[in-house]
Amino acid sequence: MIENLPGHVGPVFMITTFVCVIWFLHIIRSNAADALSGKLLLFLIPAWLIFQTIIAIGGTYLNTSALPPRLFLFGAGPALILVIGYLFFARGSLIAKLPLGVLTVIHVIRIPVEIVLSWLHDVGSVPAIMTYHGQNFDIISGLTAPIVYLIAFRKGRVNVPVLLVWNLAGLALLLNIVITAVLSAPTPLQLLAFDQPNRAVLYFPFIWLPTIVVPIVLFCHFASLYKLLVTRRSESDI
Repeated sequence: MIENLPGHVGPVFMITTFVCVIWFLHIIRSNAADALSGKLLLFLIPAWLIFQTIIAIGGTYLNTSALPPRLFLFGAGPALILVIGYLFFARGSLIAKLPLGVLTVIHVIRIPVEIVLSWLHDVGSVPAIMTYHGQNFDIISGLTAPIVYLIAFRKGRVNVPVLLVWNLAGLALLLNIVITAVLSAPTPLQLLAFDQPNRAVLYFPFIWLPTIVVPIVLFCHFASLYKLLVTRRSESDI
């Protein structure tokens, strides 16, 4: 357990994760449920969430001396492989069918995530560099998502340059915090924040951040960039 954790922090993060998952599954169900890749994703994400809950509560991630780190081997690694696999093998059957507008707005989920990280920092479970008090500016993506949506989707037209710049910037902000989180985690690979490591993600429900929320956000950026750069034959395609 995380010591001195206020009672509201866990429930707020759980609700944030559920909203993210349900929202994303709704996008899939509404646009690609007829495809095998869509049906598979509708099963895999809930199953993966349950699996992560079980092994985190069982203490699997608390062995921080293992190499390769268990957090990557059983958590973030398989999720990343799934994202990459869908980008390579489900572009036509799934990604091309997803609406670009919803893939943009869903990033507002990053606002409560960053607030939770700040709360976790206050109790010593994540370092300052992982919050907006330090070197994590990922909250900007969440705050600007609805603004970009309003600017980019006006009068039935899609402002492709705005969406390209915003998605690339959002992806850079996401990669910045992911790299910081990896290097701050208490594993043999740790290079940062030795005085206050990134311990929160070793526990339920915060294990959902690197294994559920981040992969979904990453996928949405990649899917948007694919649609903007590859499937721009007509505005109806995106």
